[in-house]
Amino acid sequence: MSLGYAEMEKTLMEALRLYHHPVAVTWLFTDKDVDEFRAKTPCVTPVKPITFCQWEIAARMQNKTVLAFEEQLDCSNALVSFGFKDVDEKEIKSQLKYCVDLAQAKRFQRSKPRLPLGSVKAVGVGPLGKAALHPHVVHFYCDNIQSYHLAIDYMAATDTHPLHPQITMSSSSCGGSVFSWQQKTLNCCPACSGSYNSGKTERGEVNVFIPGEQFEAVVRRLLQRIEKFGSSAITRPGDSFPGGDICKNCPLINFKADACENCWQ
Repeated sequence: MSLGYAEMEKTLMEALRLYHHPVAVTWLFTDKDVDEFRAKTPCVTPVKPITFCQWEIAARMQNKTVLAFEEQLDCSNALVSFGFKDVDEKEIKSQLKYCVDLAQAKRFQRSKPRLPLGSVKAVGVGPLGKAALHPHVVHFYCDNIQSYHLAIDYMAATDTHPLHPQITMSSSSCGGSVFSWQQKTLNCCPACSGSYNSGKTERGEVNVFIPGEQFEAVVRRLLQRIEKFGSSAITRPGDSFPGGDICKNCPLINFKADACENCWQ
């Protein structure tokens, strides 16, 4: 029996103590896809052109589903990542601040993951729990230890080891999503310079992307661990908090039940 998206989000939010809603990213390739998304998912649209990272703010922080089109996307990196535009000289020159020369900027820019040019009509991003269509990618904004738990469960669920995530110069959220879907693998990367500011990741969040087709298996693996060990924590099995910052062999931070059952009185 399949797990529902609302059930999976609830499990992840509680077990991993996520600060943000996991974001369901869905590329809509045809007018029919767009109509189906609209019909099945109450959604909002950006009033003015903004970045893909800012589309996701509504999903992960405000629990809203966003349906947006090329003209509502004000980020050249995302426009290239989603196949809305090709790599041109202006885009290559925008990468010069990262590179030693123009030739390197051209080579690096063309090596980024991209959807085929003109293949996408629109993009839907929303909280996982409200997903009505099967997402292509589930995108997490999470801390280091949460990303570790997700990676461990992914590797166990998919029998994959080691993982080979991808980091690019810019395009962390947009290109990172595309890479995960195209390569059918978990991806993990830091915020890029654009998403750090416009995407509001000043808390030091990292990006974790899991292909939609593999996602339920990861959640099922998490549930198996909870059933076996009594909690989601890998670092301290049995603890209710997955990020408990207590040294493994520390003799000081340790607690036991009081001998007196009525001590509270």
